[in-house]
Amino acid sequence: MATIATAGQKTAAFPTSALLAPFRAIGRFMITLAEASPQMRALNRLSQHSDAELAAKGLTREGEIRRILGGAAAL
Repeated sequence: MATIATAGQKTAAFPTSALLAPFRAIGRFMITLAEASPQMRALNRLSQHSDAELAAKGLTREGEIRRILGGAAAL
């Protein structure tokens, strides 16, 4: 029967999480900014209505998205 012995040496490598932390923080900040915009809040309110509710008001989801986003909806 063979026995394998390993010597557990840990390297003192720089953790990559420390390098990625600033980028994650910047990403979270950008998401927070986007979610705070009036357009995003209006889109969130729109998503809470069903297509039937919008149709009862004479609206379409696509038309409301275009109204909310303006020229940016063409992108």
